[in-house]
Amino acid sequence: MTTLKKGDKAPDFFGVDQDGKPHQLEDYKGKKLVVFFYPKASTPGCTAEACDLRDNFERFKANNYALLGVSADSAKAQAKFKDKYEFPFPLLADEEKEVIQAFGVWGPKKFMGKEYDGIHRTTFVIDENGIIDEVIENVKTKEHASQILK
Repeated sequence: MTTLKKGDKAPDFFGVDQDGKPHQLEDYKGKKLVVFFYPKASTPGCTAEACDLRDNFERFKANNYALLGVSADSAKAQAKFKDKYEFPFPLLADEEKEVIQAFGVWGPKKFMGKEYDGIHRTTFVIDENGIIDEVIENVKTKEHASQILK
């Protein structure tokens, strides 16, 4: 699906979070950045994934990681999702799919025999210099933190 791989320069993205605050790759220089793409806020798999990251947030912080969730949901839906589950990290509301397209995670999917276009659940771990350190395409929603923090 995505053509980005370990060793590639991360896309110089720009997006706004649930509160309208802008985020771009440059903001995270000097930190490791986990950008996790999920199909839809408040759905079971996405909730399990984001809650697992939330529950391990102190471990991420202790290892110089910042986290950024991204989906094509509206800012209102992202704010509701973040508030309900008390996520300590921002969620980009990428309704125009600019960040999603930049990372190459939008494409054909199959569900219950139907084909449609959607977000492929994918996580990118970006190092302090903006280089992709890892691409996780087989995300285990209930234990995603341990896939990243090995």
